[in-house]
Amino acid sequence: MLRRTKIIATVGPATDDPDTMDNIIEGGMDVARVNFSHGDFETHKQRVTAVRECSEKQDRYVGVMVDLQGPKIRVEAFRQGSIVLKDGQRFILDTELGKEQGDTERVGVSYKELIQDVKPGDVLLLDDGNIVMTVQKLEKHEIHCIVNSGGKLSDHKGLNLQGGGLTAGALTKKDLEDIKSAAKLEADYLAVSFVRTAEDVRQARWLLEAAGGGARIVAKIERAEALEHIDEIIEASDVIMIARGDLGVEIGDAELPGVQKEVIRRARSANCVVITATHMMQSMVEHLQPTRAEVLDVANAVMDGTDAVMLSAETAIGKYPAAVVARMAAICAGAERQRVVMESTHRMDAKFESIEEAVAMAAMYTANHHAVTAIVAMTESGTTAKWMSRISSGLPIFAMSRQLATLRRVTMYRGVYPIYFDIQEGQRSDQAQNEVLSELHRLGVVDKGDAVIVTQGELTGIVGGTNSMKILVV
Repeated sequence: MLRRTKIIATVGPATDDPDTMDNIIEGGMDVARVNFSHGDFETHKQRVTAVRECSEKQDRYVGVMVDLQGPKIRVEAFRQGSIVLKDGQRFILDTELGKEQGDTERVGVSYKELIQDVKPGDVLLLDDGNIVMTVQKLEKHEIHCIVNSGGKLSDHKGLNLQGGGLTAGALTKKDLEDIKSAAKLEADYLAVSFVRTAEDVRQARWLLEAAGGGARIVAKIERAEALEHIDEIIEASDVIMIARGDLGVEIGDAELPGVQKEVIRRARSANCVVITATHMMQSMVEHLQPTRAEVLDVANAVMDGTDAVMLSAETAIGKYPAAVVARMAAICAGAERQRVVMESTHRMDAKFESIEEAVAMAAMYTANHHAVTAIVAMTESGTTAKWMSRISSGLPIFAMSRQLATLRRVTMYRGVYPIYFDIQEGQRSDQAQNEVLSELHRLGVVDKGDAVIVTQGELTGIVGGTNSMKILVV
C-alpha cells in the first residue's frame, strides 16, 4: 500500500498461466490492460475473468482497461514474409496491391487514403522509424519513394508520416464492435487510440454509453496533431495516456521528453489522470533485469507526477512477467521517496467551482500542514478521491465505497487505495466515521492517537454529496 504510482500491465499469452496471473497481481499490478489489437472476444473474456477471479482470491481490487486498436496504418504482407531495403533504393507503396503480394519493389498498405495525405518531399517512417523513406512522386494509386535508411521490413509493420498529418479517423469499424465488447466485459477504462481531437473522445464516450458501458475514457496521445489540441482533449477525457511509441516516431525522439513532462503537467493541473506508456522496461521482454536507462525512465515519470506507468510486451509476451511487475513496483517506490514527490503547488491560485473539489483541496492542504496518518474519502463515484490524488502528500488516500465499479476505477489514481465499505444511504455521519476508524484499525493502518482526515456528505450514500471534512483521532 505504500507505493503510490499505479502499474498497468498488459495481459496476454505470457500471463495465461493461473500461477503467473496470481504472481503479477501479488507483485503489484493495479490495472490489467487488454489489448484489442490481438486476439478475439472469447480470449479477452477469459483473461478478464482470470484477472477478476485471481484478484478476488487475493482480496485485491484490480481495474480492467480495454485498449482499442484504432487506425494503425501498416504495410501489407510480403510473398516471402519480409524483404531487405537498401539505402538509395526506389520503393513503391501501392494502395491497390493485394494483401500478400509485396516484393522487393512494392507493397500494399492498409490505409487506402494514404495517397491523399502525402505529397512529394514528405518523410515516411516504417517499423517505428527503423526504416525511413522520402516520397518522390504520386501516380494514381502508387506512392513512389526513395529509401533513406534501409533494413529488414516484414509483414504488417507500422507506417507514420513524420510531423503527423494523416487524416484517418480515430475509430474504425472494428473499434465500433470492440466498444460493444468492452461494455459486455464491464471494463473500467476504455483506451481510444490515435486520438486527434476532443470530438474523437466524445464520440467514443457516446458509443460506449449507448452500448451500456460505464468505463472511463482514456485518450491515447500518439499523433502529432493531438498535441495541437491537447487542452481540449484533456478536458474531454478522464485519463490521458502518453503513448510514446507512435508519438516519438511522429515528432522525433528529441522532442519526446519535453512533451511528456508538459502533458503530465497539463493533465494534472486540469484534474485529469495521466498514464506514461511504451517501452518502459522493454529489455525485460528477454532479460531478467532492466537497463539503468529504463530504471531512470520509470523513476523520472514518477517524479514528474504520472499516475500510472504501463507495461506492454514486457508482461503480455515477455519471459518474466511477474519479475518485471515486481521490479517496476520497486523502482516506483524508490522514486517516491524523493522530496520532489512529496511537495505540491497544485491549483494553489485556482478557484474551485464545486463544493466537492473545495473540500478535497482543503483536506489535502490540511494533511500537508498537520500531523495526519491517513486520509479517507467516503465516496460513491470516486471523484473526491481523484481530486485528492492531484495533490502530493506522501499520505495514503483510502477510497471507501460500496460500489464495485468505483473500487476498481480508483486503482488508476495515484496514491489512492480502494477499501470496500458498505455506506448505508441516510446513515448518520458520526456512526459511519466510527466504523471507518474501526476498519482502518483492523487493517493495521492506524493506531491509538493517530489523526485521520475524513471527507463525506451530510447524508452518506449520495453521489456528489461530499460537503464536509473532519479530523478524527483514533
